[in-house]
Amino acid sequence: MLRFYHFALVAAFACACGRTAQSFAGLVQVSGPTPFAAGCGGPAGPTGVNYPSAEVEPQLAVNPLDARNLIAVWQQDRWSNGGARGVSSAASFDSGHSWTRVNVPFTQCAGGTFERGSDPWATFAPDGTAYQIAYTFNQSTSDRAMQVARSSDGGRSWSLPLILEHDDDPDLAMDKETITADPRDASRVYAVWDRVTGFTNPTSPANRGPAFFTRTINGGVSWEAPVVISDPGADAQTVGNQIAVLPDGTLIDLLTIITQNSSQHPQSAVAVLRSTDQGASWSAPVHVAAAEFIGVVDAKTNQAVRSGTVVPSIGVDASSGTIYVAWEDARFSGGARDGIALSKSTDGGASWSPPLQVNQAGAAQAFTPVVSAAQGELAVSYLDLRNDDPLDRSRLLATDWLAVSSDGGASWHETQLSGPFNLQNAPFAGGYFVGDYQGLVHAGSAFLPLLVIARDDDASNRTDVFFRPAGAPGPSSSKPWRP
Repeated sequence: MLRFYHFALVAAFACACGRTAQSFAGLVQVSGPTPFAAGCGGPAGPTGVNYPSAEVEPQLAVNPLDARNLIAVWQQDRWSNGGARGVSSAASFDSGHSWTRVNVPFTQCAGGTFERGSDPWATFAPDGTAYQIAYTFNQSTSDRAMQVARSSDGGRSWSLPLILEHDDDPDLAMDKETITADPRDASRVYAVWDRVTGFTNPTSPANRGPAFFTRTINGGVSWEAPVVISDPGADAQTVGNQIAVLPDGTLIDLLTIITQNSSQHPQSAVAVLRSTDQGASWSAPVHVAAAEFIGVVDAKTNQAVRSGTVVPSIGVDASSGTIYVAWEDARFSGGARDGIALSKSTDGGASWSPPLQVNQAGAAQAFTPVVSAAQGELAVSYLDLRNDDPLDRSRLLATDWLAVSSDGGASWHETQLSGPFNLQNAPFAGGYFVGDYQGLVHAGSAFLPLLVIARDDDASNRTDVFFRPAGAPGPSSSKPWRP
């Protein structure tokens, strides 16, 4: 079976911080109640359940010209059967202590064309121009597009979305796009995603899922036609593509390659592609490691947790050029439970170190890692279930953590980012779901996490997005940052 892993301004605000899961010391709330009218966004479909005011899958970007300027993006009002009623964003101009929310018209609920949006991602170019991308699609018809918007004022306002690729073939599906600005060249921004066949016949071994790539032209205003940069062939697909730029300008596309896709036991591997000519040509895949995840589950109820199994994360230390890749993997427990694996490359992605374990509570399931590297320091954020009560079937307690290493991953100092929260309160979309990824960036040597936390206090508002400013008080202590 083919696996499909899938401009209204509002007032700024900040939250006070207590000790419940959603107000853990140092956290600032970024999202709020749904901005969308009831019933907008098209039909539910035969199995669809919508979760108004439920935010999932956050991602974060920091302005290289002014580290006080941050942009957060997320899915707004998640559906159980794919996508959300919209993609929302928020901008901060005071290092994340307050946020102004903006809804780009990617979907009908925000004034756009498509019924649903998913997989948001944002980036800043070196001149301070911001970009955000979203996958948008209809539930009622075979119509889908990758769209990108542009901001020249730090995220206060955005251009109308531009369509990078549009498909109406009922046999196609797109997934997991990302966007990356070249930190050395403001005219170059890169976008990647996968496009799979077999939506109408997912069990066929003839199905395939190549990686597509496009880049800006005309100073970042328009884009080239998308091209295939990697095709693993029949009965296989790519997913989780993300571009990183090395200090020498080399592009690295991180991706998961899944083979034997129609079988009962598909095989997954983390790999990279390399380009030394700004994406004009690409190498064959370079193997990083097998991705030996088994998935996360509530052992008390046997209910699944949807996590970032096929969405690895990449970070580059600009001072050394070292590349770090993190992903979910069960190898450290002999296949008993997922943990967090990390590999690094010191030769531009040509070779990779054996995977090492990041998560420190090895007896607990750990999932959805995000990696960032800065000035010789390395950080990985992730969730785990170490604080869950194995006898309490009414709750599944997850906790966010930040592991920091000053020696390239040989040793780690771990700090808590959130209080334990009940994952059973999160939207259900192939499992309890807060996102296939979370947000983590750095400003100087400070690491800045963006999290989705399931709320314990409001059944009508299942999740919210939270940020932890550097230097904020509380038990979590990533390096202080005071621009």
